[in-house]
Amino acid sequence: MKIVKINQLENTDREVHGEGFTSFRALLAKDGMGFSLHKTVIPIGGPYHWHYKNHLEACYCIKGSGIIKDLATGIEHLITRDTIYVLDKHDDHTFEALEDTVLISIFNPPVTGKEVHDKEGNYVLNDKIN
Repeated sequence: MKIVKINQLENTDREVHGEGFTSFRALLAKDGMGFSLHKTVIPIGGPYHWHYKNHLEACYCIKGSGIIKDLATGIEHLITRDTIYVLDKHDDHTFEALEDTVLISIFNPPVTGKEVHDKEGNYVLNDKIN
């Protein structure tokens, strides 16, 4: 059994900052669950471009609102509290936070915690788990 308190991840290597987000990574690949689990905080602003070519992602909005846009189709969806969106086809997308937004994000395969977004908004797959 593992107990993780998100506030205890602050100012550790599991608090990751990127353009348009702060991610608190509660579970990583090294935790052995087969997925990673993050609390993702997106301040008002954007749109931010992300495109996970090597990962599937599901996000549950627990606070705030934003617009996710599928760049392949141009279709936009309003994301509000208690809405889940699933990027199950490595969807190229943008997210614009209409207010400060908090998501619970799940990645498969799990991230290692060392990833950074490349110029296309992608996490390069890292086979080395630290």
